[in-house]
Amino acid sequence: MACFARTETNLDSDQSALLAFKAQIRFDRQNILVKNWSTTTPVCNWIGISCGVRHERVTTLNLPNMGLNGTISPYLGNLSFLASLKLSNNTFHGHVPEELGHLRRLKEIDLGYNSLSGEVPSWFGILPKLEVLNMHYNSFTGVIPPSLGNITSLVVMRLSTNHLQGHIPKAIGNLSSLKILRLGGNQLSGSVQFIFNMSSLEQIILTKNSLSGPIPG
Repeated sequence: MACFARTETNLDSDQSALLAFKAQIRFDRQNILVKNWSTTTPVCNWIGISCGVRHERVTTLNLPNMGLNGTISPYLGNLSFLASLKLSNNTFHGHVPEELGHLRRLKEIDLGYNSLSGEVPSWFGILPKLEVLNMHYNSFTGVIPPSLGNITSLVVMRLSTNHLQGHIPKAIGNLSSLKILRLGGNQLSGSVQFIFNMSSLEQIILTKNSLSGPIPG
């Protein structure tokens, strides 16, 4: 009974975090959250939500192409079992809350095709299991944080079509699992020769920048 009570309390915490996220949605084109995300329905049955079998905790928040407009709630940082966060193709704006850095089980972050701004968070570099980082087609500014080179599990990095400046950090060359690197459509500068020494890369897109250095044929 004690174990069940603890699971129920933790799932209640997940529900509270998701309701706080819902509260920051200013427009829901399809009324998905309005109609479906209700305390009268088990949270694991909500549209866009998946829960783990073992711990009965929220593991996936998947709401792409929903016509949602609002900001990303910092309370999502309380979803401690979250492995996948997919909010692409909406119109979320504002910064990515630093509280998401608490989600050490995250394997995928897909926030592409929104209107997010501010700097690309350096705390992405402390997410030990992250495999996919999609932040393309937003309005991020500043530089690519060198801390991204700490994510040794990273397979996909898409930061294209933002307003990023400065050099591509040489620490990116440490990503031995990286297969897809898309940085095109920014204002990046400096040499890119080191990138072509990364044997794991299968797709590289660096166009529409101000980069220099020889590119292998």
